[in-house]
Amino acid sequence: MTAPASTPRLPRDALRLYLVVGGLDEARLLRLVHDAVRAGVRCVQLREKELSTREFVARARRLRGMLREHGVPLMINDRLDVALAAEADGVHVGQDDLAVADLRRHMPRAIIGLSVGTLDELDSGLRQDVDYLSPSPLFATRNKADAGAPLGLDGLRAMRACCSLPLVPIGGIDAGNADSVFEAGADGIAVLGAIAHAADPAAAAAALAAVAMRRGGGGMQAARH
Repeated sequence: MTAPASTPRLPRDALRLYLVVGGLDEARLLRLVHDAVRAGVRCVQLREKELSTREFVARARRLRGMLREHGVPLMINDRLDVALAAEADGVHVGQDDLAVADLRRHMPRAIIGLSVGTLDELDSGLRQDVDYLSPSPLFATRNKADAGAPLGLDGLRAMRACCSLPLVPIGGIDAGNADSVFEAGADGIAVLGAIAHAADPAAAAAALAAVAMRRGGGGMQAARH
């Protein structure tokens, strides 16, 4: 199970600290993302399950405008239509969402990420035109009701051993375990609750960024040499 190196579509260091956010009122969401980016978040994924399509697009456009001032990519969860309308930088999909080939046909220069929960899904992902894979869930999490059994660090190591694409795990990652996640081979970490649900999101983002900037990237480099 091998794949080519990540493409120039992916900005340098963009995956080191990746924030997934959604389900908040717009003013709070924009403030949280602004503070998190200033503290070191390098990529943001907007995940909205309750908004109408029109509201989702409007929110994505406002977030995109703010993020581009900082050179931070905006990813949209699941929705090709929203990503196109908002001129987002990419789309992240799960195993049951729109096929990667269909995404790539409509967004040939976009960043595309894919969630993987097993080695078989990883193998399939490596055969597709994606820029990164997201092992999920890494640890137990309450943020995604339909998440499967946690992979754990051993599961991440197994994926790292047969994957040269960037791996950006998500699920239960925080400042207390982020070092161990990088040691297990992650190229970056994706978080939701560790920042969005923190009493001080900016401080939480800064603590994670300190780990990510010190440790990020080693897993991918090790797999390629």
